[in-house]
Amino acid sequence: MRSEVRAVLLTLVAAGTCLAVSTAPASVRKATRKSIDPAEASGRRQPELPRTDVDTGIQFRPVRTIQVPAHGDFQAALDEAEPGDLIALEKGATYQGPFRLPRKEGSGWIVIAARAAVASLPRPGQRVGPSNASTMPKLVAASNSVIVTERRAHHYRFIGIEFSPAPGTFLRDLVQLGLNETAAEDVPHHIIFDRCYLHGDAQKGTRRGIAMNSRATAVIDSYLSDFKEVGADSQAIAGWNGPGPFKIINSFLEAAGENVMFGGADPTIPELVPADIVIRGNHLAKPLRWQADDPRFEGTHWSVKNLFELKNARRVLVDGNVFEYNWPESQNGFAILFTVRNQDGGAPWSVVEDVTFANNVVRHVASGVNVLGRDDIRPSQQTARIAIRNNLFVDVGGRWGAGRLFQLLDGTVDVSIDHNTGLQSDTLLLGGDHAPHRGFVFQNNIALHNRYGIIGSGTAPGQATLDRYFPGALVRRNVIVGGQPDRYPAGNFFPASIDQVGFVALQDGDYRLVPSSSYRRAGTDGRPIGVNLDALAGLSAISHQPSAINH
Repeated sequence: MRSEVRAVLLTLVAAGTCLAVSTAPASVRKATRKSIDPAEASGRRQPELPRTDVDTGIQFRPVRTIQVPAHGDFQAALDEAEPGDLIALEKGATYQGPFRLPRKEGSGWIVIAARAAVASLPRPGQRVGPSNASTMPKLVAASNSVIVTERRAHHYRFIGIEFSPAPGTFLRDLVQLGLNETAAEDVPHHIIFDRCYLHGDAQKGTRRGIAMNSRATAVIDSYLSDFKEVGADSQAIAGWNGPGPFKIINSFLEAAGENVMFGGADPTIPELVPADIVIRGNHLAKPLRWQADDPRFEGTHWSVKNLFELKNARRVLVDGNVFEYNWPESQNGFAILFTVRNQDGGAPWSVVEDVTFANNVVRHVASGVNVLGRDDIRPSQQTARIAIRNNLFVDVGGRWGAGRLFQLLDGTVDVSIDHNTGLQSDTLLLGGDHAPHRGFVFQNNIALHNRYGIIGSGTAPGQATLDRYFPGALVRRNVIVGGQPDRYPAGNFFPASIDQVGFVALQDGDYRLVPSSSYRRAGTDGRPIGVNLDALAGLSAISHQPSAINH
């Protein structure tokens, strides 16, 4: 027994276990300084990065170990535990909940891990999956949620735990961190899910994996799947009543509605906007067994919407992720939405601002990115400072849906689309509906013109649309394949076919430019136009890891 516990402790110490709030890492700040220049000379404002970061490093030496054998009382262990304790669960055992995380005095960690199983998990930085479930302790519930929190509960870290509904059970929230607190200091905080497996019921589904209404919360190296519902939105992770910071790192995230969403319900904390959010290195996808047109369709029309949505959020960094498989079902098929919503009418302060969407791959989707300047139903604040930079958009449209790459509606401020490569089947950019967009930058991109190119509601393609909906915009050094030069500002390029762009190997997915390409050094910064594929190195391998896409 002692050797088993010692194995757990050695692994924790080697991997480390503290969660703290710190300023954004210097490496992130440095990278942002380098890339902040696209429109500085014209006075456009770039998005602010997250101000604080959730530190998920580990330094943990338990003061005491509380053993919970199979069929033991896990809630009693939670009630008894003090900061600094390790709660050691039995490898492969099932514990019947729901369970409540009580508030404790002090700032030390309470770690919940499997006795003698942590050593068998992938190392920190490597993602777990369903294949690891046999060694994980399993927390289940047949009603309510598996985990709920007391007000101000804090400093809990779960390592290598499986969370699920009891078989054949539908739950609303698998993990409920906070709910209706009315002050930011009352929400739970410092909670982390490290190499955990959270999933809904395969037949019944579950509405939500983690309701992240908290602060200083992280999900790392984990796997969340089968979050789905008929007739209602579902999410792997959603937060609307917690101030942040939040971190979601190197995890697989699957849901029918929105795989990840912030906003979507009015906060009960006045003036609250979820903020300081880092989403990096994840794989967000929907399985083809949910698509009615696919031969693997299982017969249930889950409410499918999008892969990522911000309705109320600020200072968000979305970096180095893969987003794939999205189609029209309960929504029009856009994969990425920055669409401000005063959801229930009681939060007119709702805003989407200071968002950096960089170094991502978006593929096998109906349409790309939709940005809304103001809520078109209820009062809201104006969307501002969105940077969509160095992303690869491929297989947009076609069998998946409409094929629109970018859409901006209702008067945004300081949106920049820079150094992206997009292969879409229809419109390059739609701008329209009421107010014009101020401070817009569209530069250094490679995309297809197709029928309409850049077009607006009721305006002709090209300059007429830019004059009406994007007054004063910087539109320069773009490669718009098949476009008509006389319709667009000077300083852009219009090869007749995609073969004339000079990709290294288009059919093999190598979108770098050959040395002889005319656009190799033609960017505003002297670099190749389009995406820097080297910055995305390794992302394509994400989709080949075991996932729920095709099982």
